[in-house]
Amino acid sequence: MLKITLEIEGMACGMCEAHVNEAIRKAFSVKKVTSSHKKGRTEILSESPLDDDKLKETIEGMGYSLLAVHTESWEKKGFLLFRK
Repeated sequence: MLKITLEIEGMACGMCEAHVNEAIRKAFSVKKVTSSHKKGRTEILSESPLDDDKLKETIEGMGYSLLAVHTESWEKKGFLLFRK
């Protein structure tokens, strides 16, 4: 699993976040996507890498600026630890 973090300029409200999330879901097959206009960031969980050019086209096609894309491995963490 991969965590892809997009730095986006131009999101101003919750509706902007929703529009970005919707566009990402339509353009790519992803497990999860969340955005924060306050942080200027969108985080995506995906099984495979996403095409950077298509990400840029998707984000900038809505009038926002894609400043950076960071990709890292991601593993789901358990919420309970059992000890003997």
